[in-house]
Amino acid sequence: MTVQAAPAANRVRAIYWALAALVLLLPAIAMNLSAEVAWGPGDFALMAALLGMVGLGIELALRAALTFKLRALAIAAMVGMFLLVWAELAVGLFD
Repeated sequence: MTVQAAPAANRVRAIYWALAALVLLLPAIAMNLSAEVAWGPGDFALMAALLGMVGLGIELALRAALTFKLRALAIAAMVGMFLLVWAELAVGLFD
């Protein structure tokens, strides 16, 4: 027997993966418009890995038998940690 995900969870998944693709696409577009953006293959790979880990965490939170508030809190914590890591890698926020 398989467990079917709720339509709202499917919508959240689709929105997340679309945003993840957009986050990876924006620097690629910006590199063509400005010399100030200079991402290399390693930068794209690292960002894809970070987005993949956050996506996996969101998938696990959506599949867990938690209340809506706990799911929202888990997802917010994952997104917050992602933003902190991203800021540290981008500008050395904690140096």
